Amino acid sequence: MGGKYRIKGNKYPRMRRPRRRGRLVGLVVVSAAVLAVGGWGTWQLIDVFTGGGEKASAAGSGTDCAPKTKASPSPRTKALPEPRTITVNVLNATTRSGLAKKTADELKKRGFKIGDVGNATKQYDKKVKGTGVLLGPASALDTSLPVLGTQLPGAERRTEAARKGTALDLVIGDGFKELAKKPDADRALTKLATPEPAPSSKKGC
Repeated sequence: MGGKYRIKGNKYPRMRRPRRRGRLVGLVVVSAAVLAVGGWGTWQLIDVFTGGGEKASAAGSGTDCAPKTKASPSPRTKALPEPRTITVNVLNATTRSGLAKKTADELKKRGFKIGDVGNATKQYDKKVKGTGVLLGPASALDTSLPVLGTQLPGAERRTEAARKGTALDLVIGDGFKELAKKPDADRALTKLATPEPAPSSKKGC
């Protein structure tokens, strides 16, 4: 053979195809991408198992999700009556005379209507050891009885299902000294009419 393929000596020229550099570059890029993805995945696994996300979670759950206290008005099913609409029978269950009339006069000055004034019935006469007993119909439990109770805070409150009418009995007991001071009774009555709102917890998120 002639030309550049002329055989000289005992060695033959090696026939090779030209290298394709483009394919080599592509393989290098793909390999680098695979290594990068693998490294990122490994880092994420390490982060999960070592608890690396706890700080971010703790920081994000600071005050935003803390319980918030919101005041809501206390519900009242029945409106409270005014003292001038409440009739009170003042009965003395003690051995001290004059207590019923004196107490009735003071209640009248404070706006209550006065009914019967005298000695207590046999059921209570000389049997009340505390300051007194407030009696009324079942309907008075959350209405007129609490209003009268502001005048004698230590008195026991009772209702009678068979009782007729709306009048209340104030039975004076052995422990009675006097009615609550008028300023104190007025404050208690105001607080009773406008109770403080009850707090309710609500999460912000």
